[in-house]
Amino acid sequence: MMSQNVQEIRKQAVFNAPIKKVWKAVATAEGIESWFMPNDFQPVEGHEFVIESQYETSRCKVLKVDEPHEVSFTWGEQGWVVTFTLKEVDGKTEFTLVHSGWGDPDELMRPTTRTQQDVRDTMNGGWEKLVDRALRKAVEN
Repeated sequence: MMSQNVQEIRKQAVFNAPIKKVWKAVATAEGIESWFMPNDFQPVEGHEFVIESQYETSRCKVLKVDEPHEVSFTWGEQGWVVTFTLKEVDGKTEFTLVHSGWGDPDELMRPTTRTQQDVRDTMNGGWEKLVDRALRKAVEN
């Protein structure tokens, strides 16, 4: 029996901010750094960039840019894809984050000894705080 891959992470929030302001926060290097991590992102399909976490430097590549509605990129060597989708709703912005590309739940995430499921569960909580607190603060203030 084939096992299923780890479920994607999906976070949704409505920000009391115009879509252009939220777009700047999720599709520019300065914006992303203000709530996530230092990086050299550019909103250009095919652009290769890095995200500097406290643990490592992750190589990334921009997959899609559809300003101001969607941006997606690969993150690291794991096959992860992160997608930010924005939708204008009555002067506010509905924001959706999807972190996909997870492998088998029991597969170990090198170089750690943690499983895909364990790392996903940790990152799920991390994204929750990032979207609901850090990104909200960045775009609503």
